[in-house]
Amino acid sequence: MNKNSSNIMALAPNTSNKRETVCIFGTGDFGRALGHKMIQSGYSVVYGSRSTQVSNLIPKDAEVLGHAEAAQKAAIIIIAIQRQHYNFLTPLAEVLHGKVLVDISNNLKLNQYPESNAEYLAELLPGSKVVKAFNTVSAWALQSGALDASRQVFVCGDDVEAKQMVMNIVRALGLTPLDKGSLLAAQEIENYPLQLFPMWKFPMFLSLGLTAFFFVYCVVLDIVYTYIYEKNDFSFFIAITIPNRVCPVMALILLALVYLPGIFAAIIQLYRGTKYRRFPNWLDKWMLCRKQLGLIALAFASLHAVFTLVTPLRAFASWRTSKGIISQALNNKTEPLNTTNAWLSDSYLALGILGYFLFFLLGITSLPSVSNNVNWREFRFVQSKLGYLTLILCTAHTLVYGGKWFLNPSAYKWYLPDIYMLSLIVPCAVLVVKFVLIFPCVDKPLTRIRQGWERNPKHSE
Repeated sequence: MNKNSSNIMALAPNTSNKRETVCIFGTGDFGRALGHKMIQSGYSVVYGSRSTQVSNLIPKDAEVLGHAEAAQKAAIIIIAIQRQHYNFLTPLAEVLHGKVLVDISNNLKLNQYPESNAEYLAELLPGSKVVKAFNTVSAWALQSGALDASRQVFVCGDDVEAKQMVMNIVRALGLTPLDKGSLLAAQEIENYPLQLFPMWKFPMFLSLGLTAFFFVYCVVLDIVYTYIYEKNDFSFFIAITIPNRVCPVMALILLALVYLPGIFAAIIQLYRGTKYRRFPNWLDKWMLCRKQLGLIALAFASLHAVFTLVTPLRAFASWRTSKGIISQALNNKTEPLNTTNAWLSDSYLALGILGYFLFFLLGITSLPSVSNNVNWREFRFVQSKLGYLTLILCTAHTLVYGGKWFLNPSAYKWYLPDIYMLSLIVPCAVLVVKFVLIFPCVDKPLTRIRQGWERNPKHSE
């Protein structure tokens, strides 16, 4: 009875200025880093270890005791050991009864075990209150003061009071707790550190695939074709000319792919007559990675801007300019200014500058630090209305740049169109369908569906 009453008192809120004592099982890198950080934050730390011999690696203000003795001194025990060593906790079940056990372990691969480590710990010690936390923070982040790493700590557990106690510790360490709910979320939290840019995989693979295709396509048309039929060696185009052709094409196509899934979603909702049915899995995944597609598109657009700025510095550009000047001098003839070409040149440059400005604005507003400071209507206005305006400007920039070559047979080497023509297929299709969708006869029923109206309610799921 005394044991239970002491546990209840230990779980009660601390009203004194001095913070409570926390026990850490495990003296590895993370256990030592966490203990050192907690001592700096005003906590008393006692380590539970197989060896009670004090090492110079242990924080000097911490106490090292056996597991059972250390557990009796604290209401919160942080389990800083791997899952395969959890069995030693079973004999300590009576000592750990009613205690808050914080599982911080991770695995070597996704879904390594049928259940999460925290759930396994809860099965071993059903009398304890298990909370999952700290597994997304590294020892290095704790040692560096978390200034150069993520401050977010995912926390989950079935006991609300125990979870709140752990979240208070997280805040005291200068970190930000994020409540993920019950212990059922533990496996998702444990999988999180093992994922390598999960939302970037599809955008990156798609970008790499398209870039490789367009690069090879340009090499064939601009280098191989020219060498075979004109005996000119333009292999140096690989360094700047071809990348400066591929980058704007990729930027335009990826930007169009950001808005294409929204077009598909609208068509599906109009066809179904309801918004209460899930989209196909491929469309769901596509819509979730639109931000990443847009940022990669912005990166390609930025590279295009840089390549364009350095173009006049190239030896090929200087040679071509000198050749033109010498040719006019030898022929004693000055080429008059073609005002039509001047208008086209200035127009596509102006459209490109305006498009890139709005492109950059879209990228800035997608950053969490910016998007968190605008309301939903403002965010939607920028990402949707200004986003489509950006797509229109970038598409117009490409059309004005190469529109004169559409009907020119010399532009079709080996009967293949130039890549700028290919780049216009997706954005033009998106803009045409979007133009149809904003017609009142289409927009009104779509708006009603998105507001909850259903054509056939019996089909909703």
